[in-house]
Amino acid sequence: MSDYKSQLVRDLVERGYLNQATDIEGLDQAALDGVVTGYIGFDATATSLHVGSLVQIMMLRRIQQAGHKPIILMGGGTTKIGDPSGKDKSRSMLTDEAIDANIDGILQAFRPLVQIGDGPTDAVLVNNDEWLSEFGYIEFLRKFGPHFTINRMMTFDSVKLRLDREQPLTFLEFNYMLLQAVDFLELNRRYGCTLQLGGGDQWGNIINGVELCRRVDQKEVYGFTTPLITTSSGAKMGKTADGAVWLNADMRSAYEYWQFWRNTEDADVGRFLRLFTDLPLAEIARLEALEGAEINDAKIRLANEATGLLHGAEAASAAEATARQTFAQGGSGAALPTVEFEGLDSGEVTLMSLFVAAELAASNGEMRRHIKAGAAKVNDQVLTDPFAMASADDVVDGAIKLSIGKKRHALAKPV
Repeated sequence: MSDYKSQLVRDLVERGYLNQATDIEGLDQAALDGVVTGYIGFDATATSLHVGSLVQIMMLRRIQQAGHKPIILMGGGTTKIGDPSGKDKSRSMLTDEAIDANIDGILQAFRPLVQIGDGPTDAVLVNNDEWLSEFGYIEFLRKFGPHFTINRMMTFDSVKLRLDREQPLTFLEFNYMLLQAVDFLELNRRYGCTLQLGGGDQWGNIINGVELCRRVDQKEVYGFTTPLITTSSGAKMGKTADGAVWLNADMRSAYEYWQFWRNTEDADVGRFLRLFTDLPLAEIARLEALEGAEINDAKIRLANEATGLLHGAEAASAAEATARQTFAQGGSGAALPTVEFEGLDSGEVTLMSLFVAAELAASNGEMRRHIKAGAAKVNDQVLTDPFAMASADDVVDGAIKLSIGKKRHALAKPV
């Protein structure tokens, strides 16, 4: 147990969210004295966030659970620039229409996890395009340029690491940290926001915002970052062999999402339960202590809790039932990812093409390697012929069950 007095800081520290903080004792006292308003920014570079961003959303949830007020800052303005942090190349330029569409998609993942509304602790949804697009270039430079030195900016990892790798850093991207600092200043002025949270790669950007608030308005504000979330084997959180683990159900089904958590490495179960579920710490300690085959019970609990938060308890139960039927009973549960195919029973479609269409393999070449290795199955029978055609006999209970290995499955159904 930590020595911090406020529920907010205790929860963040004891559940493993803390990497660095500017003045954690001051934040702890501020959280005791009144309602703290804290924000995290999300640039709109895709139509969904993936599970690597879930730790940030969960921190906003922790703020709300502790009786404080979260701000969800959508980067309608900063997306037009691109954050160089952790990147080796510049982002593609997106149109205003594409950015707006991405914001609409991204927000799907917030609504089950954070209450957005007008209440005292309800989250506020803000777009930084409101102020960033209003600045004229000369006005922006005169207002904020004197508070930043090139010498200092060159020391931050977002700049230094890119240059160390001898990758080009455009002047456009170099401005990003100024824009993020101004975001903190504007949110402090407009909403009384005194806390910015983010991933560890945002430390330099956050420090700039903290210092700008102090220099321009003489306001005391706080910064807080999380560690980079990786698996025990060193893999980056949210990346799997078959692609990113998206949060939106139309990009990653509830069943696939459940399976992602079910396949957690043994050593990560306790940590992920603390970060990504609402289970009490005492219960997590009990689950974390399970050994041998019983650790699978903890993984199922993790999968159910994490999937239930995002997709609902009913979807989590259905996913568990499908997994049990698929793995334990050799069945083909209805919640498996499904692809529909014309001419499926006509004898004109290769079975291999169904695997590619269902995204169980990225290409025919990859599929041939799976077949050669004996990893591909059709209706639980090993597929040995890469040129075998689908037929009406393969359609069982209205679908063909496709499997790669023991954990990746899909259904192909005739249109």
